[in-house]
Amino acid sequence: MPKGNGIDLKVTNRLLTVSEVAQLLNVHPNTVRHWSDSGLIKVCRFGYRRDRKFKPEEIAKFLNNNQQ
Repeated sequence: MPKGNGIDLKVTNRLLTVSEVAQLLNVHPNTVRHWSDSGLIKVCRFGYRRDRKFKPEEIAKFLNNNQQ
């Protein structure tokens, strides 16, 4: 599975933040937010601020579906 910026999606079992996903995908954090709002990446929302968190397997799935 993809590995980048110190995050190994294969072995991590914690949820990833918007910033971590943006670094991993080499995009701006607002792009990650847009993709989650449009349903391209499944997101979990937590807390009263409704912070976005992402499952590593969802990011891996997104990468596999969008590789060219």
